[in-house]
Amino acid sequence: MKQLIIVESPHKATTIQNYLGSNYKVVASKGHVCDLPQKTLGIDMEHGFEPQYVISPEKQKTIDYLVKEVKKYDRVYLATDPDREGEAISWHLKKCLGLGEGKIRIEFNEISKNAVLAAMENPRELNDNLVNSQQARRVLDRLVGYKISPILSRRIKNGSSAGRVQSAALKMIVERENEIRNFVPEEYWNMSAMLYKEGDKRIKANLIKANLVEYNGKKIKVENGALAEEIAGLMQVSQYKVDAVKKGVSTSKPAPPFTTSTLQQEANHKLGMSSDRAMRVAQQLYEGVTISGEGQHALVTYIRTDSVRISPDFASKTLYYIRDKYGAEFAPARPNVYKTSDKAQDAHEAIRPISLDRTPESLKDRMDKDAYRLYKLIYERYLASQMKNAEFYTMTVHILGENSAKPLGFAVKGKSVKFKGFTIVYTATNDKEEDKDEMSTMPDLKKGDKFDLVDVHKEQKFTTPPPRYNDATLIKALEENGIGRPSTYASIISVIAKREYTEKQGKNLAPTQLGETVCSYMQNYFPTVMDLSFTARLEAKLDKVAEGGEEWRNLVQVYYNHLAKYIEYASKTGGPNLMPAVESDVICDKCGAKMVIKEGKHGNKFLSCPNYPKCKNIKNIHEQVGVCPKCGGAIEKRVSKTGKTFYGCANYPKCDFVTWDLPAPHLCPKCNSLMKVSSRNYEKKYVCTNKECKHVESPEE
Repeated sequence: MKQLIIVESPHKATTIQNYLGSNYKVVASKGHVCDLPQKTLGIDMEHGFEPQYVISPEKQKTIDYLVKEVKKYDRVYLATDPDREGEAISWHLKKCLGLGEGKIRIEFNEISKNAVLAAMENPRELNDNLVNSQQARRVLDRLVGYKISPILSRRIKNGSSAGRVQSAALKMIVERENEIRNFVPEEYWNMSAMLYKEGDKRIKANLIKANLVEYNGKKIKVENGALAEEIAGLMQVSQYKVDAVKKGVSTSKPAPPFTTSTLQQEANHKLGMSSDRAMRVAQQLYEGVTISGEGQHALVTYIRTDSVRISPDFASKTLYYIRDKYGAEFAPARPNVYKTSDKAQDAHEAIRPISLDRTPESLKDRMDKDAYRLYKLIYERYLASQMKNAEFYTMTVHILGENSAKPLGFAVKGKSVKFKGFTIVYTATNDKEEDKDEMSTMPDLKKGDKFDLVDVHKEQKFTTPPPRYNDATLIKALEENGIGRPSTYASIISVIAKREYTEKQGKNLAPTQLGETVCSYMQNYFPTVMDLSFTARLEAKLDKVAEGGEEWRNLVQVYYNHLAKYIEYASKTGGPNLMPAVESDVICDKCGAKMVIKEGKHGNKFLSCPNYPKCKNIKNIHEQVGVCPKCGGAIEKRVSKTGKTFYGCANYPKCDFVTWDLPAPHLCPKCNSLMKVSSRNYEKKYVCTNKECKHVESPEE
């Protein structure tokens, strides 16, 4: 029997085809084949918000090809991703390809031969609840975008837009920025006594740093210089001895296996990957990566999940693997089980390797570097999550500083490894984890031991404001607030950056002036969209639709009834233009008025006559950013019809020099070639584009 399997991704199709024989053919839809029309609302507001889907113009050839392929095969399976988006893609494919009713939908959590074949043995019908949940989300997003964005374009800037979830995320970033601006630092002092145990040699290894924790028998926070000086005086005349020694054992539990959110956070924190980059690499690991000498193989389970659950069968196999590789003492009696958040859908397993035999070491230098690094992160996190706790010896020493006025209390703490437990996974690969042996450098202290004071250490400090969000901390905050879902976190961050509502400052996200203006306007005129708790409740209701507990049209109706009041009010009384046109010195050569500077849809500035529509005269403005290496003319910033920024010579068409790189203000002083602006590792440099020259300089130079 000849069988056809349709997936979304060509990579996924290639991987599955490699696993199956010649009786199977795997083809790709290349994502969504249908969507709402681009230039119209595409929703029938009078008839239950019925979406008016159209085949995307760029997908017509794909549909034509699939229609022909379907006719050649005895059986057709729809094997799109196992989530709401995947279910909706299958639903559209079924309609476009004229597939009949019945069990034609298959799904699998991992792309392995066994998983695919098992799924084909257990096909199911399409899940209307999942489809309706996706439809509701799409319709709501379209209503917010198409109804509010035109108002923003009129009042703020042409091309400004709003998003149901992105606007709430922008609010979080702006509010954090306001916290930082309004923060008033408070002074405090860190104080410690540098001590030698009486009788010890005066060598660096024996020096003890004891931190001040008590003043006159009470916990102390030294809040000003006067108090610091008073205490420093007492420290100079105090006699030091051990008052108490407390020894114990502490336990450290392994972290649960990755969810989409925690994977993005750790990839950002440990690998320096943006959330968008981490998800692209994770998608490759899920669909299949090229391994030198073996071809294309999938390495991890489905990467869009909010669950920390692991299949019992794989968890049991993991314990056998741990016993065999590390020893029985590292494997718990039963698999470790972690509690999934109450807000989670729990539709899929946590992210884990498909096979533990595919160790990171066995794949090093045989695959893409970023794919290897992320796979190593996933593999080790999962393996550690199934091992025993780590145990540490701990010691806390309380040292009393006695004087004739007020006694002082100091603390010295340390720990050392008793049992490595799960940390052996990380220490075996030279990663810095909880394996520091601090007690080995501490002298053997006991009650009554006396010390000689060597020095008083005091350091003035000030409290710092909360840091700006970065990709990792924003994703964590979105998840905690119930904003968005695992599949949307990366796109939320990239969309608000693309709209120029945020910008990167180092690794952190800061709102732009435009972003703050949009946020302020939305707060005033569309508070519901900006309300985090309201957005979270709506997300929860969309989950209920997926579970069959909520009717999607009713949900949309209630939300839109609420939103429509704000739209009507803002349309009528939406306030003045918050970013009015700026008058220039250029005189309109058609009517004599002073032309004004405006900004186009894609950010390109131009001169427009203020007497529009009576006078429709416009002139282009091009910002000069560098010097042309070809003719010596000015290089100007330009915007293509698709909205992409490029840089071209002002003498075009006489000179055809063009580049995508942002030019430096001057040519290379060594070879007269183009210098480009580079922000690698968030440090701005001017770099010569001549590979033989390689001259680099900082903007200050």
